[in-house]
Order: sequence, then structure tokens, then C-alpha cells
Amino acid sequence: MSRQPMNSCLASSSHIAAVFLFHCLVIFFLTISNISSSYGGNNETDYQALLKFKSMITNDPYRVLNSWNDSFHFCDWGGVSCGKRHKRVTRVELVSKGLEGSLSPHVGNLTFVREFLLFNNSFEGTIPHELGRLSRLRILHLSSNKFSGDIPTNLSRCSNLEMLYLDNNKLVGSLPKEISFLSKLKSLILDDNHLTGGIPPFMGNITSMEVFSAQRNPFGGSIPHTLGHLKRLREIWCSGCSLYGTIPHSIYNLSLLTHFALPANRLTGSLPLALGVMLPHLVFLQLRMNQLTGLLPPSISNCSKLGLLEMSFNRFSGTVSIDFGKLRDIYGLFIGNNLYGRGEADEMKFIDSLKNCSKLEVLELSTCNFQADQSVIFPISYVISM
Repeated sequence: MSRQPMNSCLASSSHIAAVFLFHCLVIFFLTISNISSSYGGNNETDYQALLKFKSMITNDPYRVLNSWNDSFHFCDWGGVSCGKRHKRVTRVELVSKGLEGSLSPHVGNLTFVREFLLFNNSFEGTIPHELGRLSRLRILHLSSNKFSGDIPTNLSRCSNLEMLYLDNNKLVGSLPKEISFLSKLKSLILDDNHLTGGIPPFMGNITSMEVFSAQRNPFGGSIPHTLGHLKRLREIWCSGCSLYGTIPHSIYNLSLLTHFALPANRLTGSLPLALGVMLPHLVFLQLRMNQLTGLLPPSISNCSKLGLLEMSFNRFSGTVSIDFGKLRDIYGLFIGNNLYGRGEADEMKFIDSLKNCSKLEVLELSTCNFQADQSVIFPISYVISM
């Protein structure tokens, strides 16, 4: 009779011990798993990719990569950010660090990275096509380096890419057709490279585009009318691109445009008289140094937020009948070196409307054929700083 309670007590104790041992084993294996995950499994891929990146840096003047060693988890390395849950690299930011070297193709293994920012360094060589593996990438910022070669076609596989900055490098060749597959791309910045082949018509397929800038590239060719498909476009910058022909009428249907800059090209033809009605949100209109003809559209006065108007060094003629008094934010007005003027006494009446432009800093009316009235108080043969 006395054994039964004792056996029951022993069985209960054994059960408690087994449960305790099981929980201890679970905690042990979870701990081991967490420790090994720091440099094992998928995280090992990130770790090795970062080490390969470091190995191709030939100069690190500020020693920003000194922390990239086994004394720290790679998520704590300088310029590296990781997700809290999986401890995978989500962001690399090494901006203006004076880094020299080439970009390792192993960065294509950082498959969780969303932002890759290396601008204002001295990376050289080609942009590795392995970047196309980064399907989660949203921002690729490689501006102000020394990258050469073509724009990789594989970037089209970065299906979530929203911002692509490749300006101020030494890139050559034409824009790859594959870039038009980037259905989420909002900003494409290509200034100051050596790109040729014109602005291709397929650029009009990137209907998500909000900012397109390709200044100072020797593109050549005409502006494709398909750019008129970019209904979300707010800024277009194509200064010094050797563009010729007329500005397609479809461009004037982009009613969200705030910055419209096509200076220093060989564009011809006239501007629509209703330009200011069609593009009412303009704050920056820059068409200087082309071969544009006809009248300056009087409707420009409808662009109530306009701050800069640059139309100098063209072949505009006739009278200037813009009511500048409605442009209360105008700070720069450059309309000289054109063919205005008919020798009529009242053809400078537009000067009166400038009296309400309290923010105006520079007025340029040089080398025109205006007949000045004695009441005009502005000298007009040079740039006026007010």
C-alpha cells in the first residue's frame, strides 16, 4: 500500500524532469540556431558578399570599413543596415567616403537590399550586371563616381526599382531597351555621361516616370513624341544633348510639368500660344540657346508659380505681350538676344508689368530691337541686377 504513492511520486518527478529537460533542449537549440544564423545560412551569404565588396576597395581614406571584421556582427558594420527580423542586409550607404576601387559583382547576393547608395566616391570599372538579382531594390544611387561601360541591361530585373541615379560617371552607349521594363521607376538621372543613340521612343513606356534628367550627354536625334505618354512627369532636364527638330506637341499635354529644361540644343519651330494654359504648374522654363521662332506665348503669364524664364539666344520675334505682373515669384527673366521689336514706341510696355515682381533679381534684355520710350527707367543693353 505504501509503494503505490511512492511510485506515483517518482513518476510525477520524472515527468517534470523530462519536461524541464525538453524545454532546456529547445532553448539550447534556438540559441545555437540564432548564433549560427549570424554567419550561417542565408546570413552567411550577406556576410560573404560584404567581405567581397570590401576586398575590392583599394583606398579607404576615412577608414569607414575598419569595423567590417569579425569583432562585430555585419549588421553593425559602418554603412550597413539590416532588417530586425531576419538580420538580412536591407541598406548599404557609403556616401562621400572617398572610397576607391571597383564594385564587386558579389553585391548581387545581397538579395534583401532595398537601398544601395554609393554616390560621390571614386568607384571605377563597369557596373556589375549581377545587380539585376536585387529584386527588392528600390533606390540605386551610383552618382559621381568613375563607372564606365554600358548601362547593364540586367537592371531591368530590379522590378521594384523606383530611383536610378547614374549621373556624373563615364557611361557610354545607348539607353538599353530593357530599362523600359521598370514599371515602378519614378526618377531616372543620367546627367554628365557619354551616352549616345538619342532619347529612344520606348522611354514613353515608363509611365511611372516623374523625373527624367539626361543633361550634357551627346544623345543627338529628336525628342520622341512618346514622351507625351508620361502623364506623371513633373521634371524633364535635357540641356546640351544635341537634340534637334521641333518639340513634339504631345509634350505640352504633360500638365503636371513643373520643370521644363531643354536649353543648349538645336530645337526649331515655334511654341504654342496656349503654352501657359497647357502647362500651368511650371516653376522653371528654360529653352535658351536653341533656334526657336515665333512669338513668346502671352499665356506664360498664366504660370503663376514661375520663378525662372530663360528664352534668350533664340529667334523669337514680334512683340512681348506677357503680363509679368502675374508672375509674383519670378526671380530670373532672360529673354534677350532675340529678334523682338518693330521700331514701335510702345513695344516695351511690358516693362511696366515688372513693377509688381518684387522677387526679380535679374532681367536680361540684351541685343534686341526694342524702341525704348523715354519713360522706360531700365537700361536694356546688359544684364540688370536689381
